[in-house]
Amino acid sequence: MINEYDEIKALLKRSRMLMEQPEPTNLARSIENEINADKQKDGEEIDVEKVKKDKSKTYRISGGLFTMHGKDKKDLELTTEEKTAFQETMDEFVNEVSDLSDFGVLNLYPNEVQWSGKVIDLDIEFFYSIGENNGVYINGDMIKLDETLTELITKLTTFYDKFKAKWAKVISQRKKTQIKTEE
Repeated sequence: MINEYDEIKALLKRSRMLMEQPEPTNLARSIENEINADKQKDGEEIDVEKVKKDKSKTYRISGGLFTMHGKDKKDLELTTEEKTAFQETMDEFVNEVSDLSDFGVLNLYPNEVQWSGKVIDLDIEFFYSIGENNGVYINGDMIKLDETLTELITKLTTFYDKFKAKWAKVISQRKKTQIKTEE
C-alpha cells in the first residue's frame, strides 16, 4: 500500500524525469506506466492493452512543450482555448513567480494536469498537479532558508491557485465537448 510520502517521492521522481527526458512522447508513456504500477495493488493485474491504446501528442507552443493524452485522435486535438491557456500560464508564471525559469512539459490527461519546471536563480524544481495528486511540490539540494525562499514558496503557492482554476476549467470544457460530440 502506498502512503503519502511514497506518492510525493514518486511525483518528484516523475518531475525529474520530465526535466531530463529529451523526447516528451516516450516520457509520457513511461510516466503513465509508472503511475499504473504505483497504483497496482498486490496481486491485481493491470490491463496492458488499455495502456497501449492510450495516445499522446506533443505540441511546441511559444517555446514550451504541451502534451495531450487521450484514447483517440479527437482527444489529442489542440483547441485555441487550450493553446491560449498554455501561453498565458507560462507568461503569468514568468511575471508572477520568476522570470528565470525553465519549463518542463505540461501534460493534459482527461482527468489530470501535470506541469513541472525549475526556478533557475534558486535552483528549485517545482511540480504542479491537478487531479488525483493535487498540489504544489518542490525539490532542491541544499536550499538556503531565507526570506527569498519564503517569498518564492508563497509565489509558487499563490500561482498554483490560478493554475488550478485555469486548467480545471480546461478539463471540464474538454469533458463537455466530448459529451456533445458523442450524442
